[in-house]
Amino acid sequence: MGCAKNVVDSEKLIAQLRLNSIEVVPAVEDADIAIVNTCGFIQAAKEESLEMIFEQVKRKARGKLKRVYAMGCLTERYKSDLQREIPEVDRLFGSNEAAAILQELGGRLRTELLGERVLTTPSHTAFLKISEGCDNPCSFCAIPLMRGGHASRPVESILEEATALAAGGVRELVVIGQDTTYYGLDRTGTRTLAALLERLAEIPGISWVRLMYAFPAKFPLDVLDVIRDHPRICRYIDMPIQHSADAVLKSMRRGVTGRALRELIDTIRARVPGITLRTTLIVGYPDEGIAEFEDLLRFVGEARFERLGVFTYSEEEGTTAAPLGDPIAPAEKARRRDAVMELQQEISDERNAGLVGSTQTVLIDRHEGGYAVGRTEADAPEVDNEVIVHGRHLPAVGTFSRIDIVEAYEYDLVGHPHNAT
Repeated sequence: MGCAKNVVDSEKLIAQLRLNSIEVVPAVEDADIAIVNTCGFIQAAKEESLEMIFEQVKRKARGKLKRVYAMGCLTERYKSDLQREIPEVDRLFGSNEAAAILQELGGRLRTELLGERVLTTPSHTAFLKISEGCDNPCSFCAIPLMRGGHASRPVESILEEATALAAGGVRELVVIGQDTTYYGLDRTGTRTLAALLERLAEIPGISWVRLMYAFPAKFPLDVLDVIRDHPRICRYIDMPIQHSADAVLKSMRRGVTGRALRELIDTIRARVPGITLRTTLIVGYPDEGIAEFEDLLRFVGEARFERLGVFTYSEEEGTTAAPLGDPIAPAEKARRRDAVMELQQEISDERNAGLVGSTQTVLIDRHEGGYAVGRTEADAPEVDNEVIVHGRHLPAVGTFSRIDIVEAYEYDLVGHPHNAT
């Protein structure tokens, strides 16, 4: 359940299970044991994880499963509560207890193979986690409570894993972490993300390196030069901004002002022409009044992000924002979310319409229903736009293909292979 970081954790656990001769089956209907890797980021994610746990507990009660385990962020944070409220779960594990899970199942952690993974993404794309935890003090976020402080992985460990992924057919590396721009600071005293990206892009077989989860405060500007100058690094940055109003940013403890955000966006676009900027926002934060929300709407209209998502505020106990309560009604939060997304839909529709008649390089992710589905350099897997490709001879999955764009919708493009007859 949850984010791409959890995907990587699950993929590494699957590899460890198989190395211990524990069969991992494609569907829970075929299983004796279910392990739910939970998310605890916001209320909706918690509820989704709990629903999955209850679903497996019911299967166990019907004799369809012998054991049910839960792991991950939710169990890290609420282990004692969950033990009391769902005693049918055989055992709960935290975020970093793969060794304990394997021991429970009669295996052992193969420390000499910690980089081994079994991809659950399409085989040509992989998330690459470069760090764990977070040192940022954001008032609304419980990640440090669940994942701890920031810890950068050693460079050589990351490069070894990336090289192995490339040897297995991966062509796109999606660089992730709780805060990727912090990378290296805890090890060397300086931010070394730019050098890491450059080394990743030099790995044979890798065609795209994509940067996600870039924190805006103290953004390392040398990253922009690497993105601009290296042809294998996507002109794409995912940079969660959360808000634009100074009062809200200060209460959120984001370490940046609305003016500084605007200047950073201008700098990024000036130094990397044609870059795609993706962001996420939070509406309904306790200190977000009507004026602050209107500031956010103006900001979205001015910044014209290529990609944007919105969350409604979720009160999280133990965070510094929790004492503020949750005074904004759910219906009002939803109204604000919809207003932002309505504006962004117009922006996205206009941007996509401008691509009709162009030819784009598209990485083909899958075939379905007689057509191919892929993504441009401007689109991360799972969260961004897709390109629907029609034609008599569809490009193969996992290949890069030149596609003529003939139609555009709010969040999709339609095209056919270039020079197709």
